Amino acid sequence: MHALSPPNIESELSYAYLHAVASKAGMACSVGSRHEDNNGVDATLTAWGPFKNGGYLTEVDIKVQLKATIATPADDGNNLSYFLSGVNRFNDLRTPTIDVARILLVLFLPADAQEWLDHSEDELALRKCAYWQSLRGAPATTNGSGATVYLPKVQMFTPQALTEIASRLSRRDFPLYPAAV
Repeated sequence: MHALSPPNIESELSYAYLHAVASKAGMACSVGSRHEDNNGVDATLTAWGPFKNGGYLTEVDIKVQLKATIATPADDGNNLSYFLSGVNRFNDLRTPTIDVARILLVLFLPADAQEWLDHSEDELALRKCAYWQSLRGAPATTNGSGATVYLPKVQMFTPQALTEIASRLSRRDFPLYPAAV
């Protein structure tokens, strides 16, 4: 039997981060099947209303594509950049013809694996954080290997951010990629 490789550990920590935030927000988090993964969905979040400032929907789903990286992102002060490899993944996330919202969630981890996770009797700490972005309506890429995605630093993936996304979706207000606005 072999231990998980560092990239697989990074991936598992991204699932743990997603589950923790969704649980704190009072939402269900279901890991996607192999078939869903083949279509760019790693997990589905389900939220139930009524939603603050919500609309007429009382249940919404959010499909999530998870990524984790130890690479230090370029930071222009407002956005972090992440290269999403695979044009198909990018296209799955940017299509506006899907009735369920899809977001990209990128967990940035420290370069040193010893710093990823710490625990004591008082806390369990996962270092650094994740940011989310909707690619819905993003322009097509001409790069055959993937696309650089810009993650606004104000879009840290927190329980509050997640409940705000769900509230928007209850009004059928899909988050759009900034260039699509």
